[in-house]
Amino acid sequence: EKNSMTTPPKKPRTKPAEERLDDLMNAAEKLFLSKGFVNTTVSEIVIVADVAKGTFYHYFQSKNDIMEALRTRYMDWYLGYIQSALDSQKSATAKLKSWCENSVKYYVEKQNIHDMLFHDEYHGRSNDHETRAVEQIKAILAFGEQNKAWPELPHELMATMIYHSMHAAVDNLANSTEYDQHTLGEILYQRFSQLIK
Repeated sequence: EKNSMTTPPKKPRTKPAEERLDDLMNAAEKLFLSKGFVNTTVSEIVIVADVAKGTFYHYFQSKNDIMEALRTRYMDWYLGYIQSALDSQKSATAKLKSWCENSVKYYVEKQNIHDMLFHDEYHGRSNDHETRAVEQIKAILAFGEQNKAWPELPHELMATMIYHSMHAAVDNLANSTEYDQHTLGEILYQRFSQLIK
């Protein structure tokens, strides 16, 4: 048997496509977090991901493309967990409470990733990712109306207010003396309940 210290075994390039895509996205996310988007190169991403440069360009045209894919992946994760919790609630008020608590919980869980993906040069513009989050609230509001939990509401306006209030509150977690990540969901629920009565 040869000494494996001298000749490292050749790595097979036969990873399944999905795994290579995950490796690329994980590498990009890690580098964007540590160095920033602007300072990260495609060459660095493929080295960390351990894939060929051609593989990167097979999936993405540019760094902007992989950033957008990371945003979508984050929203799938974030909204997916909130939706699972919503689906197990029967009443409209329980759904609203669940949304408040889980929005805070999952936001806090990956806050550094969220901020890197959305805050650097992103907020304020209307975007599809935000729209997805607002749609989730509109569904809760519609459900509550159907079940007479609250009166008819202007869905777009109320959902936008609720989403942005929650978002601003979690952004301010570090500075607030009025709430923390454990109390915020309940406080939001109380306030939003009064808002939609």
